[in-house]
Amino acid sequence: MTDQHAPLPLSARSAEDLATFAKEQRAAYDALLGRHLSLDLTRGKPSAAQLDLSEELLRLPRGHTDAAGTDTRNYGGLQGLRELREIFAELLWVDVDQLVAGGNSSLTMMHDVLVQLLLHGGVDSERPWSKEERLRFICPVPGYDRHFTILESYGIEMVTVPTTEHGPDPEAVARLAASDPSVKGMWVVPTYANPSGSVTTQEVAARLASMETAAPDFRIFWDNAYAFHHLTREEAKSADILSLAAAAGHPHRPLVFASTSKITFAGAGVAFLAASRENVAWYLEHLSKASIGPDKVNQLRHAQFFGSADGVRAHMGKHREIIAPKFAEVERVLTERLGGLGVATWTHPRGGYFVSLDVVDGTASRVVELARAAGVALTPAGSSFPLHHDPDNRNIRLAPTMPSLQDVTEAMEAVATCVLLAAAEQLAGQGS
Repeated sequence: MTDQHAPLPLSARSAEDLATFAKEQRAAYDALLGRHLSLDLTRGKPSAAQLDLSEELLRLPRGHTDAAGTDTRNYGGLQGLRELREIFAELLWVDVDQLVAGGNSSLTMMHDVLVQLLLHGGVDSERPWSKEERLRFICPVPGYDRHFTILESYGIEMVTVPTTEHGPDPEAVARLAASDPSVKGMWVVPTYANPSGSVTTQEVAARLASMETAAPDFRIFWDNAYAFHHLTREEAKSADILSLAAAAGHPHRPLVFASTSKITFAGAGVAFLAASRENVAWYLEHLSKASIGPDKVNQLRHAQFFGSADGVRAHMGKHREIIAPKFAEVERVLTERLGGLGVATWTHPRGGYFVSLDVVDGTASRVVELARAAGVALTPAGSSFPLHHDPDNRNIRLAPTMPSLQDVTEAMEAVATCVLLAAAEQLAGQGS
């Protein structure tokens, strides 16, 4: 049966009705301009309330020696404190000896690994990557803009593949990796991907771990930034990529990254790298030229603050209580304002920090422009694609964690008005 109350999609309306609809949306937008908003949905930052959850860190550590009796105030311990690594080894499904605890930024670790591959090559490389005639990386889209920026800064070509609800399209990845030795690696955000919220399944991870690659030193940069950032009590489990790759005969392929940046203090957390033992030794050997050891005092305070892997899980439950209502509000506003009109689709994440919004093709940049003029800052259209180029000009990344719940409501109402006006302008123009 047809829902008598369902709205008629804009594409099914007459030119006259579209013109009327466009006039209504222009009036709604003009009213929006009069509110002089100043709201920001651009970056996936934790809110002050989330940061307050870790305030106890400022009163830690108690003492200054680790479990082995080492004075954390001094040099040394390049691999990081074992007691903290034990906590996160359990959470990341890795052996503690295959885990490095570093500084506050996993992005810095990723950048450093890529630079070392360019300068020296990996444990299974024939030559430094910089000596290759051509370098290409597979980039699932929509994806994380900072991954793309790293590649762009070193002139590495980016080849896109679709992101599905089950992770990167494994067959598209396998075709590219098998056919071209210049394809040296790929990015994956496996759990609650940025910005789609998709989760890479065990089956997709197994395919990526076992596929044949033309480059013998192909690398998967497995950025598990949101592994513990659940929005529901049904927690997605990250695929065990290290075990899958080792079983497939490619133990050096994955490089796993994670951090506490959105768990404790975003600017004063701890980052992690996990890999094969050979890759860990390779990383530490190169790191030793630049560092005599990480901030072990900060690592000690984190170990004491969490206490155990269960302590991390309990802490993330408190985060969920703060941010889940904001994601629910994004869903409510988009459904009530845009549902059934055929002007937008969006993801329904079960974790992570983002909602991926697709608007009418060709209108994303217009939506962002309208929102900016109305006082609502959105991530620039195309940001989730290499070189900021979305070929369909339809994707917008929404980041609702930092604003208050009231501000999320106001911002999303404004975004919905801008989506409707941009769609009405385009469709009314086509119909005239």
